[in-house]
Amino acid sequence: QVQIVESGGGSVQAGGSLRLSCAASGLNNCPRRDMSWFRQAPGKEREFVSVIKNDETITYADSVKGRFTISRDNAKNTVSLQMNSLNTEDTAMYYCKILCSSLGRKREYWGKGMQVTVSS
Repeated sequence: QVQIVESGGGSVQAGGSLRLSCAASGLNNCPRRDMSWFRQAPGKEREFVSVIKNDETITYADSVKGRFTISRDNAKNTVSLQMNSLNTEDTAMYYCKILCSSLGRKREYWGKGMQVTVSS
């Protein structure tokens, strides 16, 4: 059974930093893993933040480019998101998503989410 545990959320003042982490277990049948972060602000739809694909290709949403850095540790099955220069628009629930690809089949696994609050 796949389990995803997120950590690192919290409250910070504008201009500050936070580091989010996501640890996954039970991925033995998941040879290819794209690991992503999404976020959802109150009253808004969930939006893409960043992805680091199985081949280490990285993509960021325009809104976080230059401020956020995604990384992964394959040995530990973790993905992290270093968030710098935070502003109030970064306030949201942040979710970790792992996309498993195996023999043409794709499965998504989501964390429960954690709150990030940036105050002015």
